[in-house]
Amino acid sequence: MPNPKAVGGTVHPKPPDVQLSVQNFGPIASADIDLRPLTVFVGQSNTGKTYLAALIYALHQNFEGFSRVPWASRTFTHLDIRYRYPSLYRHLEHQVGLDEEMLDALGKLNTPGRPFKVSDLPSQARAVLQHNLEDAESLEDQVKRCFDLESVSDLIRTTSDFPPNEMEVSLTVRKNKNKQKCWNFNLHNSNARTTVKGHVDENTVLLPSRDLADREMLDFGDLVRLLRVSRQEIAAAHYLPAARSGIMQSHRVIAKSLVKRSTRGGLEPLGDIPTFSGMIADFLEQLIDYQERNSAWDEMSGIANLLEAEVLRGEIEVKPPVSEGYPEFLYRSQKTEQALRMSRSSSMVSELAPLVLFLRGIVRPGDLLIIEEPEAHLHPGAQTAVVLTLARLIRAGVRVIVTTHSHWFLQQIANLIREGEVNRLRRDTPASADWFLKEEVGAWWFHHDKPVTEIPFDRIDGIEPRDYEDVAETLYNRSIDLQEQLVEMTGERHEIE
Repeated sequence: MPNPKAVGGTVHPKPPDVQLSVQNFGPIASADIDLRPLTVFVGQSNTGKTYLAALIYALHQNFEGFSRVPWASRTFTHLDIRYRYPSLYRHLEHQVGLDEEMLDALGKLNTPGRPFKVSDLPSQARAVLQHNLEDAESLEDQVKRCFDLESVSDLIRTTSDFPPNEMEVSLTVRKNKNKQKCWNFNLHNSNARTTVKGHVDENTVLLPSRDLADREMLDFGDLVRLLRVSRQEIAAAHYLPAARSGIMQSHRVIAKSLVKRSTRGGLEPLGDIPTFSGMIADFLEQLIDYQERNSAWDEMSGIANLLEAEVLRGEIEVKPPVSEGYPEFLYRSQKTEQALRMSRSSSMVSELAPLVLFLRGIVRPGDLLIIEEPEAHLHPGAQTAVVLTLARLIRAGVRVIVTTHSHWFLQQIANLIREGEVNRLRRDTPASADWFLKEEVGAWWFHHDKPVTEIPFDRIDGIEPRDYEDVAETLYNRSIDLQEQLVEMTGERHEIE
């Protein structure tokens, strides 16, 4: 059987399983989904696909990723500071007890054949975790930023079987091997008041015994370093919004305008000008600060190169900033020496350029990449080629979420699942990375005034939302009816299939 995480000899660790449930959230009556390596949101417009994608981004940003422990970086930094600079805390009454707890933790860390768990952390570190989980203000600020809202209550759906004026969001993170719950979080908003609850399972393993075997005696600094090295599932989240094509064609104008108006004495005061959602602001900021990685060839750059060659038939170039402080992005076709500004390039180029740039300079294995409508402005052949890029990203260890309206896109995903099933039955390792395993893909169908439901993969039908079939049938029946009317009116008969 092919290794689902191996590409070019590199094996990427599988991230924890993530379960998300919402009730009465924006246009969504209810949804209960789990994130797969590739998660696909399908459905009519205004049914909540973008709402849920934005919520996932906000939660990921708030918790510093969907790792086995929330805010792991913050917690381990807290431990590191207390270890390195104990004199700063000598005035605290609990410092002596903390020193004893650290010594006890070191003893457990150096016990042969014993994994190191959350329960082995000093009580102060565990208290930091619990305090953060109960901090409603932090999450509210992140949600309001991402959705560009004055209040989280603005997200409450007004027509629902759920109790009126109430909204609920639940997140659960589990180990991917034994499905043991690592931590969970619940947000409830009612009457403009937000309450949060959360729990970290103290049996969650931070360092397996195999990672501690054959090591010399470890001190607390070693513990902090090991925890940081082992946090491979803690990664960044990146959001490519549906407006990326327009932003790419005008980002330098937008950036220059914002800079001039963000200082005293600018062209005009900011006043009540419209504001960006957090995702678009983050996207724009990453373009303004864009720098390609020093490594000219890695997994992400290789995938970007293939996307350029197979779909764009040219290269996306970065012109370094001179005086304005932000780069310019150009497109050079394979058939010409002249590089074009994004404003002079096709909509396909400006639509896919951000994906190329993010792969080459921003996205890394383990990251979460959210793409709204990756098929926008693309010919059906280019749409199916972009799905190959997604497959390569999954093989490289990137977790991907997409929203889509494209039948071609879904058909290609289904074909790559069939490709993966063929590879599994053959028990060989394919030379290409252009395939999915069935369990790696989750497709979710969004409805008006109905719960979100999963679309199971079928070897015959693939991934086919029922309303797509309804549209196809309606078009076919209308075509037959009109053809028959034309025959009756003109007397000219053509073969009707």
